[in-house]
Amino acid sequence: MELAEIRTYPIKSTKGILRPSARVLPWGLEGDRRWGVVDPLGELIWVGEHPRLLSVSAAETPEGGLRLSAKGMGELRVPPATGDTVPMGCSNLDRAMLAHADAHEWFTRLLGRPARLIRLDEPARRAGAGEYAGLWDGPLHLVSRSSLQRLDDWIAEGALDRGEHPPGPLDIARFRPNAVIDGAEPFAEDAWASVGIGEIDFRVSESCDRCAATIWDPTTQERGKEPLRTLAEHRRWDGKTWFGIRLVPRNLGELRVGDEVRPG
Repeated sequence: MELAEIRTYPIKSTKGILRPSARVLPWGLEGDRRWGVVDPLGELIWVGEHPRLLSVSAAETPEGGLRLSAKGMGELRVPPATGDTVPMGCSNLDRAMLAHADAHEWFTRLLGRPARLIRLDEPARRAGAGEYAGLWDGPLHLVSRSSLQRLDDWIAEGALDRGEHPPGPLDIARFRPNAVIDGAEPFAEDAWASVGIGEIDFRVSESCDRCAATIWDPTTQERGKEPLRTLAEHRRWDGKTWFGIRLVPRNLGELRVGDEVRPG
């Protein structure tokens, strides 16, 4: 088994970036989900209600700001966040730093509702982050290509049973992974209590329950029924549907594409 892909998401709910390597920090991968888009009350704006977030490309600049682009929007360079810290509506994050006002206006136009860009200036402020607990949905989300292939097969079989034309394979970006592995048996990760990837050892903190964000195509932003319809048939328990696992690092270092994956 090997690590086939590494992905980070500079802004939560926006496009991911494929990377050849990434540093593992106590709260997740370096540069992953340090920024977010919130409403005026500090509540995170959810991609399931605002899929246009999936059209946003964000790249961190060398000085610590962002470069933003999206279809129908001009490119915007956002300077490093130096604004006030403001209260957040998240249960385990009390405050975050406001970005430049131009970024608020950019996201407000994109989404058609009041929005503000914030940065988690100090990850340890997030409840539990100092204990390797992770950031946002993290700290690190792993999925398996073979598990996705099995899910694609189930979706195709279900379509044929309904007399429908089988759809093409799902884009793995729907699941917003940080680590994509290759070479495991389908859903072998369900049974893992720990896993080593290259020089980093992780414990498996939980399986990942899937929300309605996965039914939006990350390329077209069109809404469908998959994968939740098929996951509900094959991967439903405790009232939820499941795909992938979440990991907590036991030590720090660097992940690299091609690293050996060693389940424990």
